[in-house]
Amino acid sequence: MLKKAAAMFLLASSIAMWMGCVTNSSRYLYAALPTPSEIVAYREDPNSGVLTVLAGSPITAGPAVQSLVIHPSKKFLYAANSFENDISLFAISSTGALTEQGSRTLTGTTPTLLSMDKAGQFLYSANVGSGNISSFSIDASTGSLSQVTGSPFAIGTSPLNMVLAPSGNILYVTSAGTPGTIEICSFTAGVLTQVQLMQQGVGTNPYGLAIDPSGGHLYLANSGPDNTISEYAINSDGTLKFLATIGGSNLTGPTALLIDNSGKYLYAANTASANLAGFSIASNGSLSLLATNDIVATNASPSYLVSDPSGKYIFVGSSSTAAIQSFSLDSGSGTLSVIASYSVGSKPTSIAVTP
Repeated sequence: MLKKAAAMFLLASSIAMWMGCVTNSSRYLYAALPTPSEIVAYREDPNSGVLTVLAGSPITAGPAVQSLVIHPSKKFLYAANSFENDISLFAISSTGALTEQGSRTLTGTTPTLLSMDKAGQFLYSANVGSGNISSFSIDASTGSLSQVTGSPFAIGTSPLNMVLAPSGNILYVTSAGTPGTIEICSFTAGVLTQVQLMQQGVGTNPYGLAIDPSGGHLYLANSGPDNTISEYAINSDGTLKFLATIGGSNLTGPTALLIDNSGKYLYAANTASANLAGFSIASNGSLSLLATNDIVATNASPSYLVSDPSGKYIFVGSSSTAAIQSFSLDSGSGTLSVIASYSVGSKPTSIAVTP
C-alpha cells in the first residue's frame, strides 16, 4: 500500500513538473498589410512558436496601414495609416480580436513608424512626409491619444528609422545621406527638449537600429553600398560614443537589427542575400560572428525582425515576399532554426506581438 501511494505521489509530481514547463497564456501576432489596408491576426503558440490564423482575420485598417505597436497592457493596438496621415486605435479582446475605437488621431504627413515607451504613457510617430515627430500621451483606461503641446516636433530631417531608449526619454532617429545621420531627440513628459546630431561612424542608408536591453549600447546597420554595422556606447545623458564599424561577406544590404532578450545575440537581416547573420555581443558591446550557424536562410528580402516576449521565437517580415517566417532561438548558442513560413496575401511592413 505504501509503495502504491509513493508511486502515485511520484506520478503526480511528474505531471506537475511537466505542466510547469508548459505555458498556456495566449499571445497574438499582428502584421500590417499596406496594399489592401488590412491587418492580419494570428495566435502564437507560446510553447512552439507556431502561428494559427484568427477567425475574422484579416481586419480592415486605415489607408496604407504601415506600422503597428501594442500597449503593454495588451488591451490596445495602434496603427499608423500613411495615406491618411493618422493613427487608428484598436481594442484587443481576450481572444485576440481587434475592434477599431472612435475617431482616428491626426499626425504629421505620411506616418510610417511608431514607438512607445515601456510604461505605455507616450506614443511617438515618425512622419516621413513632413519631416517631424508627433508625440501623444495615452489614456491608460481607454487607450485614447492626446497630442502633446507643441507636437509635431521638427527634427530637421526626414526620418528613416527610429528606436526609443529603454528609459523612454531618448528617441534615436536616422536619416538617409552619404553619410546618413542619427538625431538624438531628448523628451521630457513627451515634449521634445533637445536634438543633437551624430554622424561619426554613420554610413549610407542607416536603416537598422537596435539597443541592448540594458540601454548601454546602440547598433546601426548601414545598408548598401556600405554593408556594415556601427557600434556605439550610450552615455548617461543619451549621447553616443562611436566604438567601431564591422563589415564582411556576411553583411549584404543589412536593413534591420534585432537583439535577443538576454542581450547576448544580435541578428542582422540581409535584404540583398536573403538571410540573417548572427553575432554574439561581448560585455564591452563588441560584435563577433557566432561560431556556428552564423548565417540562416530566409525568404527573399528580409526587412524587419521582432521577438516574442519569451525571447524564444523570432518573426521575420519581407519587403518582397507576402509571408512571415518564424524561427526558434537556442538561448545557449544563439542558433536559429526555421519553424514555418506563413502566407499573408500581401507584403507586410510591420509585425507586433502582444507583450
